[in-house]
Amino acid sequence: MSARTRLRPDQRRQQLLDVAARNFAAQPYHDVSMADIAAEARVSRALLYRYYPTKRHLFAAVYKAAAERLLEASADPGHGSITAWVLAGLEAHFDFFETNARTVLEANRGEMAGDPVIEAIITDELAELRRSILDSMALTGHERSAASAALYGWLTFVRAVCVEWLAEESLTRTELRDMCLRTLVAALDLREAPGEQFARGR
Repeated sequence: MSARTRLRPDQRRQQLLDVAARNFAAQPYHDVSMADIAAEARVSRALLYRYYPTKRHLFAAVYKAAAERLLEASADPGHGSITAWVLAGLEAHFDFFETNARTVLEANRGEMAGDPVIEAIITDELAELRRSILDSMALTGHERSAASAALYGWLTFVRAVCVEWLAEESLTRTELRDMCLRTLVAALDLREAPGEQFARGR
């Protein structure tokens, strides 16, 4: 092993996450080994295990970091129409799924599917996305509650069809986007074109 570089704990944690993310993106989950990650990061296995006790914990940390980047990319810019923001958010989702294809499929259909830690990350991610959209729509009372329930179903749908899109490659990206938009219109019972309806929220 080459000479090790001293890093602050936060730098070391990020380094280990970066190395692990590359490995999980390049290989099936069961082929990734903690020993290989430690060797690539030029640390001892004991140090790696100090930060991440198991491969499951390490994968969950990688997935959480990716989910946080998605939330940042999907954040309300605070200007423009809600329609433009929703469209940009969908594109950010599609980019996220394409960039993290193997990791996403592992979390949703592979060995880590159904893992409580992964499920909690997904639940928190969906809740934050829903809150952001509801706040931007400026709804209150019953209207907000009804829209909240509809958005929960829609966001769950978006995740499901994106996973299907990755796994089966049966849709083009344009078809996927249009399907998601049509479903949002139906979920919120919009009577007008999405652009006209959402624009009122600005």
